[in-house]
Amino acid sequence: MSQPIQLVLLITTLPGRGREQVAAFERLAPIVRAEPGCLRYDMHQVSGEPDRFVLIERWASREALAVHDATPHMIEADAASPAFRAGPPEIIEIAAEPLA
Repeated sequence: MSQPIQLVLLITTLPGRGREQVAAFERLAPIVRAEPGCLRYDMHQVSGEPDRFVLIERWASREALAVHDATPHMIEADAASPAFRAGPPEIIEIAAEPLA
């Protein structure tokens, strides 16, 4: 049986373009949260830094994440993000369960 996978994405937008990241997330989040295997999809702004964000994703399996990555809405979102992002996000895979 496949294990859950959890990712943390560190996102930085171009200076002054953080609002565009928020708007893009607000459009995308309901669609992603409705995908099979999506257990969590939440974005937080870094305190005091309007152009930096942390996206936390949790998926039921690597297979569910792979299907997510290949959806038309994610392909479109990935193609649009260079207009307001400073670069690709840093993606960190963390253990699905806390240590203690």
